[in-house]
Amino acid sequence: MTLDDTDRAILNRMQDDLPLTAHPYAAIAQEIGIAESDLLARLTRMKDERVITRFGPFFDAAAMGGAFCLCAMAVPSQDFENVLTKVNAHPEVAHNYERTHRLNMWFVLATETPEGIAATAEAIERETGIAVLQFPKLQEFFIGFRVAA
Repeated sequence: MTLDDTDRAILNRMQDDLPLTAHPYAAIAQEIGIAESDLLARLTRMKDERVITRFGPFFDAAAMGGAFCLCAMAVPSQDFENVLTKVNAHPEVAHNYERTHRLNMWFVLATETPEGIAATAEAIERETGIAVLQFPKLQEFFIGFRVAA
């Protein structure tokens, strides 16, 4: 897929805060100079074509009483797709990536309580028969990550 200047403007703008209005997409579309329907159609197209994979807020789970944890698994290559399906079936799983390393599956668990991390990891271990290594956050750094389109 080729991105035009409007697609790039949308991607760059959507990385900032959404306006706190009843119609945030309409406000952003107006900023960019397009119709809200065009903005939504372009976002849908970019998601369908996997230019973007998700769109949503970042929450501070710890501030809300929850927790995040980076996890890794050593999954036999012949079982990777089957294990991936089982792991991703858990709503607590985010950002699941395959790596070229003995620990070839890395994902983040986000739970409503700190105890939910261990409970979800144990459920995944039971379902897959593979240990889930947990790498809890020791210190948080805000990096303001943005990708220029």
